Amino acid sequence: MREEFGRWAGRPPAEVWSAPGRVNLIGEHTDYNGGFVLPFAIDRSTTVAVAPRNDGHLRCHSLQVADDTGWAKYVRGVVQALAAEVGVQATGADVLVDSDLPTGAGLSSSAALEVAAAAAMAAMSGVALDGRRLAAVAFRAETEFVGVPVGVMDQTVVARAEADHALFLDTRSLEIEQVPFDPAAENLNVVVVDSGVRHQVGDGRYAERRRECEAAAAALGVEQLRDATLEQVEATEMDDTLRRRARHVVTEDARVLETVEQLRRGPRGGAVRGIGTILLASHASLRDDFDVSCDELDRIVETAMDKGAFGARMTGAGFGGSALVVVPDRHLSSVLDGFGDAAFEVRPVDGVRRNGAMG
Repeated sequence: MREEFGRWAGRPPAEVWSAPGRVNLIGEHTDYNGGFVLPFAIDRSTTVAVAPRNDGHLRCHSLQVADDTGWAKYVRGVVQALAAEVGVQATGADVLVDSDLPTGAGLSSSAALEVAAAAAMAAMSGVALDGRRLAAVAFRAETEFVGVPVGVMDQTVVARAEADHALFLDTRSLEIEQVPFDPAAENLNVVVVDSGVRHQVGDGRYAERRRECEAAAAALGVEQLRDATLEQVEATEMDDTLRRRARHVVTEDARVLETVEQLRRGPRGGAVRGIGTILLASHASLRDDFDVSCDELDRIVETAMDKGAFGARMTGAGFGGSALVVVPDRHLSSVLDGFGDAAFEVRPVDGVRRNGAMG
């Protein structure tokens, strides 16, 4: 990255930071409903190198994609959010981006870019931000300045993850717990399978689900769906679509709590082996009640189970993207071979990190 930046900008970078993508183990579409989520950071990341400019211009370049694809708006959003959130004025900079995260695959490539850019630009300005502040800046960049109505999960885990743990987040209080998550200790693997179907969180369908959840909460007389019970959902008169949306959120919150309790048992208690049926139930709910799966994702889940997986489900916002598969060592080759280049193993890693000053 140092050499690439030097060739592009004609000088070394001042800061280089990397931020991982994430897989959401369970807890889908619960974050903007005040509920619980359980993501972990993965060993694929986005790296951002920066150096200041004296002319006030923000110049962005990616080693992967053309500059006219719209990704640079996330960097501009970070600059605005840094000024608004923490008073950091980093308006003039050269920004070079490198990544091995597929975009649109439900692995939070946008949050990785935001968090890495926020960390690099703040450090370039002489300001050190902890994980909580970095997550807040990145969240504000995407929601307020880019205009995508996401929840807080992605930015939080990208900024605050710990290796060999999943991050249990209460999205209302923002309290976190690092829950041990070590599939390798149980001779298990987590595989991500990219469906190849691309989605954009800003295409309107995500926002539609949020509006439906808000309408369901209003029909139930609660502030957010996190406050509702399954009994309320089934007993309250409302549109069937709103009932199904609410049922997913309420049952998904329960599945997150169940998964956390299971993982707390540790490897000797078969922690990861015990979550397979929970993952399958989550996928069924996302498919049937929340209507965010697709034929390609459903086939991945079915095929993975046929090839020996313990559990599988779509991960991310849906409408395409990826599925996660938990598979024992003895069936790993079968799963990987079955999906070819679309499948790759992931492991839980630390969140955003500094690669060092380069100038």
